[in-house]
Amino acid sequence: MSDPLAVIATFPGVQEAVDEARQSVDRLYRHRVLRRASPAVSTESSLRGARASAAIEGADVPLDALRRDEIHDPLVQGALRASAEMGRLGPTWRRAPRQVLARLHTVAAAGLAPEDALGRPRSEGDVPDPFGLGPAPDAKETAVRMDGLMDLLERPTKAPAIVLAAVVHAELAVLRPFGVVDGVVARSAERLTLVEYGLDPKSLVAVEVGHHELPYAEALRSYLSGTPEGVAQWVQHCASAVSLGVRETTAICEAMQRG
Repeated sequence: MSDPLAVIATFPGVQEAVDEARQSVDRLYRHRVLRRASPAVSTESSLRGARASAAIEGADVPLDALRRDEIHDPLVQGALRASAEMGRLGPTWRRAPRQVLARLHTVAAAGLAPEDALGRPRSEGDVPDPFGLGPAPDAKETAVRMDGLMDLLERPTKAPAIVLAAVVHAELAVLRPFGVVDGVVARSAERLTLVEYGLDPKSLVAVEVGHHELPYAEALRSYLSGTPEGVAQWVQHCASAVSLGVRETTAICEAMQRG
């Protein structure tokens, strides 16, 4: 059986970037605060991740205001709901990924899409292009590529979890299968993949913060080129986002340690 993800893992620069990110996660997991406060760190990381995911979509709000529940922007609220839902959806991600994506969209797009469109693949029509990627594939091509993505999630691979997570993220962001807040769904799916495929089982890494700090749209356009160099640049971007997410979570740990 072919293993296309393992091929991507051999592209120039990918293995080095993935190894560096893996080592940063390993160092984070040795932090002494996590012996007693791992759930609290995960909760704070998820909050910061949701804030960053909404900010990438254009809804940038202060973290303190978010903590005080002063933000009622539907995009921000949707990112928060998707983040909260991830903990319940993890065990289903490997066996029924399509069901998980539908649920993530349902909670993320509430108040932004018609109720009968929540969790449902889009039909024809204009699809927003917040990152300058060009027109989305039509509904038929999107359905075919989504089938391929589901197959990748379900088949065995020798590729590192970061490579799988990067491809999941990029395909959802590029295909825009729902037509509304696909970016929030894509980043949630990436984080779920990092958790469920073994890199970050406690969901500590605020990878969305990393994406917010990096040239996100530019990296997605590199992936969209379809060249080995472009795809490698996207995976390297995702690995860097993991490392920056580790830095954010380490800061959370340090703050808790100081009391």
